[in-house]
Amino acid sequence: MQNRITDNLDLLLDSLPVSVARPLRDQPDSHNLLEVVLDLGRPPEARFPDHEVVLREQEVTDEDIQYAVSRIGTFGDDNRAGIARTLHRISAIRNRQGRIVGLTCRVGRAVYGTIQIIQDLIGLGQSILLLGRPGIGKTTMLREVARVLADDLKKRVVIVDTSNEIAGDGDIPHPAIGHARRMQVATPARQHAVMIEAVENHMPEVIVIDEIGTELEAAAARTIAERGVQLVATAHGNTLENLIMNPTLADLVGGVQTVTLGDEEARRRGTQKSILERKAPPTFDIVIEIQDRNKVAVHPNVGVVVDSILRGRPVAPEVRWQDETGQIKQSRGTLGIPGKAPARPAAAPAYGREYERIEAPAAPAAPAATRVYPFGVNRHWLDEAIQEASAPVSVVENVGNATVLVTTKNFYRRKPQIVRDAEDMGLPIYVLRSNTLSQMRQFLRSMTAIGDNGESMEEALRDVEDGIGQIMSGEKGVVELRPQPPQLRRMQHQRADSYGLASQSLGREPQRRVRLFKG
Repeated sequence: MQNRITDNLDLLLDSLPVSVARPLRDQPDSHNLLEVVLDLGRPPEARFPDHEVVLREQEVTDEDIQYAVSRIGTFGDDNRAGIARTLHRISAIRNRQGRIVGLTCRVGRAVYGTIQIIQDLIGLGQSILLLGRPGIGKTTMLREVARVLADDLKKRVVIVDTSNEIAGDGDIPHPAIGHARRMQVATPARQHAVMIEAVENHMPEVIVIDEIGTELEAAAARTIAERGVQLVATAHGNTLENLIMNPTLADLVGGVQTVTLGDEEARRRGTQKSILERKAPPTFDIVIEIQDRNKVAVHPNVGVVVDSILRGRPVAPEVRWQDETGQIKQSRGTLGIPGKAPARPAAAPAYGREYERIEAPAAPAAPAATRVYPFGVNRHWLDEAIQEASAPVSVVENVGNATVLVTTKNFYRRKPQIVRDAEDMGLPIYVLRSNTLSQMRQFLRSMTAIGDNGESMEEALRDVEDGIGQIMSGEKGVVELRPQPPQLRRMQHQRADSYGLASQSLGREPQRRVRLFKG
């Protein structure tokens, strides 16, 4: 599908000196023009994505600059101005006395069709943060997100437009934002205040913000999210990892704090005593890294991804791209745990087209032996039970190397950090009723039974997570899973409970199965 572009380029050229505009009008690739630079005492230049063009040999004079300034809007505190009802942005460079000695005239374009690649995420009602280097197209994508939410999904959308870059200069917004409303900001220092004002005065369902860049703005974004309003915003930074390490903006993804563990807990985790942990729930549910104009990387569960990064495990995002034919393709990311997918509900697309799914390369196959990480379990009795049964089971010292975690009911109910870690990783958890040798023998018999009847823990957990996704997305109210043996049904009940869902077993063996529903 061809993107449709409107740029009102003639209005920008009309504001430039004739001797500068004339060669631009003759350029065969003027539709790719990025910006025109007028610096006092230097020849004027036009910048394109892959080259620059000198527009005339004569240097820019003060009269040239004043000619352009007189034909555009008023400069604000951020030294930016525009042309009424266009998306062009003119930025000024001033000398020490405040006189304008340079202009950067950036072409603003409304591009329709830029969000096809993420269109299914827009209608989920979750808060979305767009990351990417300057000039990659964050604002262009943000503008179309606002239009789609307002026009196609019929939501009440308010744009907080600090530099009039989203909706254009002047009091009448550019038609590219559709029916979304726009609140202008008198000075960049007040952006955070206008964000709160938008929520308190105008009852929006969605707030759209460009360039969150200060702690006050990050705090305002958290306040808005906690009031149940969907946020769609941009921030500078190429990747989610950059954002985590940015002390000013880290709160957008939950913030980072240093935690000191006890000796026993540090040994169990296989880490140092001082570690980094997420401080709070993330403000944004989804982070999208714009890698280029036709390729993005999606982190669909920010809390889980941030926790994994802080624990030193590699994270593979979900990568989407548009090929030469316009077809959108997708590779599904996984957390850095062998054979494990992220522990998150797979929400069904609520809006937009179907995607061709191209699975990421499979992780190397795990060894046949079950790798058990014991937590709160008598290690001596576990080793004795393994020797008695001659079971293909090994005990590992790091939960990241395990294929199953075994713990007791008392520990599981208290939900210590190591159990939450395992749930975040999608690791199967086997819960013993008591810390006894007989219970450990039963656990090993269950592991053997799983292998004997061909059932797979991964398949059973994938089944329950698909069901959880259908309920969480609103697609279904009740989901019945496929029949499973008792030990796998127990794991399915535990996984449903970790998402706050109710579950029950029904039917008779061997067709006994788990039903999921909201409690």
